[in-house]
Amino acid sequence: MYTIISGTNRADSNTIKVARHYEQLLNQKGIETAFLSLLGLNVLERNPEFEKAESEKLIPATKFIFVSPEYNGSIPGVLKAMFDISDIQKAWWGKKALLTGVSTGRAGNLRGMEHLTGILHYLKMFVHPDKLPISVVNKLFNEHGDIADKATLKAIETQVDEFINF
Repeated sequence: MYTIISGTNRADSNTIKVARHYEQLLNQKGIETAFLSLLGLNVLERNPEFEKAESEKLIPATKFIFVSPEYNGSIPGVLKAMFDISDIQKAWWGKKALLTGVSTGRAGNLRGMEHLTGILHYLKMFVHPDKLPISVVNKLFNEHGDIADKATLKAIETQVDEFINF
């Protein structure tokens, strides 16, 4: 199972729109997915809600897709806090990860993806080398909230196809 993580707790974010696109694409390819949004999830302490998400979406996953926005040149604290309270060995060790960064600026969260790579390596994960920076993300959607930019759609599809074989 693949788990897609929308790495922010902001409502109506572009991050969740991009993450949902990955979910839709994987489902079209016949791959079982789970979706974890950090919106409303208390990751400040272990609690029944988090433990349920961990047991249903993190521990069973063999591969993860992280879609993370740029927050101050890095990743959101809520994403880091999720790692910090999880059962590291069961949730992360030996599993594979794909990274996509999103930002309204020009760099597509390149720096944040490097920070996230360091964290994931510490958690003994294998990170796919094709990290996709999606820049000016706020200009890529149509009126329905779907990604409309053909180059971005192609880049995502190529990245996913590579990750399936990783």
